[in-house]
Amino acid sequence: MHVPDGFLDAPTSVGTAVVSAGVVAACLVRSARHELTDRSAPLAGLVAVFVFAAQMVTFPVGAGTSGHLLGGVLAAVLVGPATATLCLTVVVTVQALLFADGGVSALGTNVLLMGVVAVWVGYGAFRLALLVLPRRLSSVSVAAGFGAFLSVPVAALAFVGLYAVGGAAPIPLAQLAAVMTSWHVVIGLGESVITVLAVSSVLAARPDLVHGARGRLPVLELRTPEPVG
Repeated sequence: MHVPDGFLDAPTSVGTAVVSAGVVAACLVRSARHELTDRSAPLAGLVAVFVFAAQMVTFPVGAGTSGHLLGGVLAAVLVGPATATLCLTVVVTVQALLFADGGVSALGTNVLLMGVVAVWVGYGAFRLALLVLPRRLSSVSVAAGFGAFLSVPVAALAFVGLYAVGGAAPIPLAQLAAVMTSWHVVIGLGESVITVLAVSSVLAARPDLVHGARGRLPVLELRTPEPVG
């Protein structure tokens, strides 16, 4: 959901930029201290590239906005939520500056919606789902799908809330809410399926690299052969 220039007034756009900058700064510290390692750094790069490619496939959903997959929960489950926020921030910034996908003045808004709200709400839903699912490695994929589905309409509703505060386009709030919610529920279903498939693939190959699988990997026991005779 790339918000174009002029959709929100200047005070709202500046406010979202300030909030986004603060969250990104905090995520830089958290990622460096707790998430990003020599082993996970290449995966973070691959995640950013995948999300960038997925988000380039956009389609209009009405009321002057576009819809597409977000990839926030996928990134959060694989490399951690703070690193996911950084990945989404880079993706959204490159799209705005080089491809005019989303407005430059709305960059803070787009980072807030896709890199903060979608990532952290979806990751929170993922962690809650893990609490009620069986303690198996396969539950990680199921929980990721749930978080991914929830993250998309929640981010859309967050945008509607921002528009209610500082909307500058001549679009009725009720119409915008109906269009954004209905379309992004459908997008959320696709996001859920892709997230489950992607997380399952990485779990099958390298479960030790999946941030969301920490604490669910089988404990390896070192056994020494018994002496013969």
